[in-house]
Amino acid sequence: MTPPDSEQTTIRPFDAVMLDAGDGHWLYVEEVGRKDGVPALFLHGGPGSGSQHAHRRLFDPDRHHAVLFDQRGSGRSHPYLSRNANTTAHQIADIERIRKFYGIEKWIVTGGSWGSTLAIAYAQAHRDRVTALVLRAIFLGTCEEVQWAFCDGPERFRPELHQAFVAALPESERCAPLGAYLKRINDPDPSIHAPAANIWNIYERALSVLEPGATALPDLSGMPARLPPTPFMEAHYIANDFFLTPGQLLQHADRLAGIPGVIVQGRYDLLCPPQAAIALHHRWPDSRLVMIENAGHAITEPGVMNQLREAVLSFS
Repeated sequence: MTPPDSEQTTIRPFDAVMLDAGDGHWLYVEEVGRKDGVPALFLHGGPGSGSQHAHRRLFDPDRHHAVLFDQRGSGRSHPYLSRNANTTAHQIADIERIRKFYGIEKWIVTGGSWGSTLAIAYAQAHRDRVTALVLRAIFLGTCEEVQWAFCDGPERFRPELHQAFVAALPESERCAPLGAYLKRINDPDPSIHAPAANIWNIYERALSVLEPGATALPDLSGMPARLPPTPFMEAHYIANDFFLTPGQLLQHADRLAGIPGVIVQGRYDLLCPPQAAIALHHRWPDSRLVMIENAGHAITEPGVMNQLREAVLSFS
């Protein structure tokens, strides 16, 4: 029975562990569905956002053996926000460690945004371990995509929000806002990285939906003491070009040959616009592209979750 598309749907893991990944990292890993079900893996975005309860709804608990985990430094994994030994290669090795831990031969791999980046990189490295790919909001990990997501795109389509983002910086740093925010978020001084991380987080969330409502940044004085994790992990990965060589994922798209897949893309995704999804689709003949009209970036945008679930079920 397919779980209903409802925010009230409750799907609970039947088991969860803290898995030793080496390098001082422990990964929170949970299993959803049934042990003898069709194996599937979910890769969260960010980097740094962690797996959420709603992500379990991508899977049919009567049909799937779904594995969800919090990547290094994210969510319930330890140490929290650790960027030590935290690269794309480490993440790929973690996925293989999890697969072997559960004795899974092959699995459906699904993820969106950074999760799509990691899914593609994993599939290119371990294509014989991937039954199918179900991807959302394709991000290929390039400098051009980052520049568009945080500067060029918002400046054109959300100018009020972009102006507020830039204005929150000292005047001397406003000529290069992306670099300024990355430097501030990576600064060890809380008085510098805390406000920058909060602003970055609010800004990115507003850009992730088609109708964000407010176009100004709120007063930071009432922000919670716990800092949002995603800006720190994103700043780490962006500063290191996502630990990929320029154009790596698209150049190696031929390694996906023979792996069936579905790409679900919001037509008006400002953070990860359709250009990357179409470029990947053209180089990956075994893929099917589903364009969701009137949808932005987030998995919560209308129609996105339904299409992802249908795609996962189609390979099960």
